[in-house]
Order: sequence, then structure tokens, then C-alpha cells
Amino acid sequence: MKIIKYRNYFLAFSGTLTLIAILLWIMWGLNLGIDFTGGSLLEIQYSKERPAVSAVQGELNSLDLKGLKIQSIGDNGYVLRFQNTGEEIHQKVLTALQGSTGSETNNVKVEGSGNTNIQVASTNDNMVIETRFESIGPSIGEELKTKAFYAVILVVISIIIYIAISFRKVSYPVNSWKYGVAAILALVHDIFVTIGIFVILGKFFGFEINTPFVAALLTILGYSVNDTIVVFDRVRENLHKYEGEFEEIVEKSIWETMARSINTIVTVELALLALLIFGGGVINDFVLPLLIGIFFGGYSSIFIASQILVAWQKFDWSMKKSQS
Repeated sequence: MKIIKYRNYFLAFSGTLTLIAILLWIMWGLNLGIDFTGGSLLEIQYSKERPAVSAVQGELNSLDLKGLKIQSIGDNGYVLRFQNTGEEIHQKVLTALQGSTGSETNNVKVEGSGNTNIQVASTNDNMVIETRFESIGPSIGEELKTKAFYAVILVVISIIIYIAISFRKVSYPVNSWKYGVAAILALVHDIFVTIGIFVILGKFFGFEINTPFVAALLTILGYSVNDTIVVFDRVRENLHKYEGEFEEIVEKSIWETMARSINTIVTVELALLALLIFGGGVINDFVLPLLIGIFFGGYSSIFIASQILVAWQKFDWSMKKSQS
């Protein structure tokens, strides 16, 4: 199959996906978690079998916790996220959780050493053990949001500079800086499509965006540009080895790297899928964006970045021809 021959269809499809993702982001926005909005995170373990989520939810209803999310962790634990902050709320939640075991409380004690304290609510049949508590104020959440934005921008700028330097000796028939622009446009597609999917997941399934999601986006940027550079590097090599139309050389380069790209994507996706299934709920905020973003990163390296190079070269050629 001639991939380059159908470049207009690939570019139109990818452009449409990106536009839809941007519109969804504007209309619905991301479902930001406590890392960006401020709030509390409480991690607990039960000494025996943990109660059902409905039982925990029932004990906490009277506290009217805003944005309460209860997520299972391990065999006997839960992670609770809520927007309320403060030590008073913290203690009220612990007291309420003692009732979720269905037993009367005998005493409450604190175990630990140094700066690490573990609060244990002792009951006749079960124990609620607090293993982690974090509270983030709104101002800190806003600061994290700003830093996450600047981190992504810094990575994108660094990638443009790196590609421009790496391909500085390639000037015919496409200038070196155009390789950088093509790679960035492919990255824009990967990031926005991934964000668009998580706008939908947040809207209908309550998926929250926290700092692991930002880390996943940065990882996607690195993976995608790496795969794109592999294709571009083969194009650079073949420009010196073969004579012919630029379109034919890019086509040849794509197919020479196709097996490598597919094998890498499949290997990484299988590993991520295993982590998603067996890794537990805590790392899902990081693994799920990677699973989606890396797939689109591999797709864009073949069907977007290379197509942009050829389309740009064709446009430049037609402009020069019309002026002559």
C-alpha cells in the first residue's frame, strides 16, 4: 500500500480528531483532581477484609465531603480523595471510617517513629489503619497547574531546537527546521487527542486529572518524538543513498522502519496493559494516558509527521513553479 499516496486522507482524519478534541476541551474542560484544585488524600488499610464501597460511602455521607472519590487499593485498602481540607475534617473522616467496619470502637492510638505517624482505629473485629494523608491548599494547586503548563511548553521548545540542530545538514529538498515543525505538529496531535479522550472519560466516568497525568503527557512527548526521529533519520540517510522524488524516498523510509515501529508499539502497549490490569488503581492515572498516547504517538510518526514533510515539499515546489 502506498501510504504517501493517501496523505491527504490521513491528514484530514488526524486534523478532524484534533479539532474535535480541542472543542471538547473548550466545552467540557478537564476534570481536575485535588493536585490542581486543592483538597485531601487519605489512604487507609483494613486489618481484615475491607467493607464494600457503599458501606464506606454511607458512613461518610453525614460529613458532606465535596468531590468525594473512593478508590480501592491492594487487597484491603482504599484511597479517599475529597476537596475539603484541614485537620478537623481529617479527624472526622477517621472517626466516621471506624463505623464502616461494623464494630464498636475500643480505642484510637498513633503508631510510628520520627515524622511518620500511622493512626489505627482499633475495633473488636477489624482495624482501620491510616497509611497516608496529604492536604493541598487551592493556591498550591494553582501553582502546580502553572508549573505543569510551563513544563510541557519547555519540552516542546527543547524538541524543536534538538531536531533543528540534528537535521541542520539536511537542506534539500526540505529545510532542516521544517523537520522540527512537522514533528511538533505530530506531537500536538498526540497530546490533544489524548487530552480529548480524557475530557470524555472525566465527563462521563469521573476520571480525574492529577500530576501523574502530566507526567504521562511528558512521557508521551518523549516517546512520540523518538519514533518520529527514527523515521526522519532514515529519510535523511536515504536522501544521500538514492536518487528520485522526495515522495518516493519518504515512502521507502517509512516502510523500512515500519516493522521496528510496530514491534516497539506492541511491546510497550502489552507491558502497559499488564500494568493497567494487575498494577492496581493507584498507577492507573499514569498508565492509562500512556496506553492511549503511545498508540497515537506511533500512529503520528508514520501517518502525520512524514505526510506533513511531503505535503510541505509539494507546496513549496508548486509555489516555485507558479512564480517561474
